Amino acid sequence: MSAKPFIYMGYRPILFKKINNRNRRFGCILEALLLAAALVGCGSVPLPSESTSAAEIFDPVPGRLNTEQANDVTLYALGLVGTPYRYGGNTPETGFDCSGLIGHVYQSRAGIKPPRTTAELSFWGRSIPQEILQTGDLVLFGKSTIANHAGIYVGGGRFVHAPSTGGTVRLERLDARHWQAQQPRFRRP
Repeated sequence: MSAKPFIYMGYRPILFKKINNRNRRFGCILEALLLAAALVGCGSVPLPSESTSAAEIFDPVPGRLNTEQANDVTLYALGLVGTPYRYGGNTPETGFDCSGLIGHVYQSRAGIKPPRTTAELSFWGRSIPQEILQTGDLVLFGKSTIANHAGIYVGGGRFVHAPSTGGTVRLERLDARHWQAQQPRFRRP
C-alpha cells in the first residue's frame, strides 16, 4: 500500500483536492486560534504552593514615596517621639493626634498632603499585606472598615504613633498583644 501524496501548506498537510477561499480562511483562523492558545498557556502563572508567602504572590505595590522620601518620613517620625499628644494637634509645637502626626510628617518630608482624619486615611493609598510593609507605609487599627487609629511604619516590626490624651508620640511594636487585638491593616500612600 503506498502513501498518498500531499502538498505542504503551512502547518497542515493537504491531500490533493480543490481548495477554495472559504477553506483557506477557515484554516488560517484555526491556525491563529491554536497559536494564541499555545501562547496563553506559556504566559500563565503557576498557582502558589502552601509555602508561598504573600510577598511572593503580590506584585510590588507602587506608592507615592521614593526610597529617599520614605527614609526621610521614617527618620523624621522617629525624631518626633516624645512630642505631647493633643487632640486635633498637627505641629510639633502644639502636639499631635495620630492623623495630625501623619499629615505633618508626610507634608513636611515628602510634600504629600494626606487626608486629615483616620476615617479618610482608611481609604488613602493602596491596601497591602503585612509581609510587604516598607518604611513610610501607614498602619491603621480598628475593628471595622473605618480605622480609629493610625501610625507610620518605621521598619523592624515597629511603628510611630500619637496614642491618646496624656501620652506622647511613641515607638511601638506591631506584634504587641494590644495592637494585634486592634486588627491592624496596612496601606501604601
